[in-house]
Amino acid sequence: MKRSVVENAMVAAATLMKPMNREDVTDLIAFRRIKSGVKWAELAKKVGQSKEWTTAACLGQMQMTKKQAEAVGRMFDLPEEAVMLLQTVPYKGSLPTSIPTDPLIYRWYEIVNVYGTTIKELIHEEFGDGIMSAIDFSMDIAREANEKGDRVHVELSGKFLPYKTY
Repeated sequence: MKRSVVENAMVAAATLMKPMNREDVTDLIAFRRIKSGVKWAELAKKVGQSKEWTTAACLGQMQMTKKQAEAVGRMFDLPEEAVMLLQTVPYKGSLPTSIPTDPLIYRWYEIVNVYGTTIKELIHEEFGDGIMSAIDFSMDIAREANEKGDRVHVELSGKFLPYKTY
């Protein structure tokens, strides 16, 4: 089937214009959040979820409802296409790591893949540019009784180490 000149021009134009993808939305949110000075906790109140979940969703790790996506869209003046993409099921795990085979260790990798960028973002927002020490560090693992099945309670505490200028 032969296309008309107009159809050929439309196809050519469409191939030149790259559609927005989920990573583009994350980049746009990150830029506009920094530019506007909005804190994740402020955004979370507008979205109606915790700051941890909201941050993860904005970083591409959670699917938002239409209402939640529209709240983020209003807060950062996002295009309609971005609001739509916030409502899609994400490809979770943004860190390029190898996957361990041990089931328990795999779950820790899963936590880091899904929430690692959120943890990093929130630590930097609270403390500034630096790291959490795994040397000056403590951890507590305890059994937490729960009627639906016992839970693993993990508490991590590491000294904040700011990067220094030299």
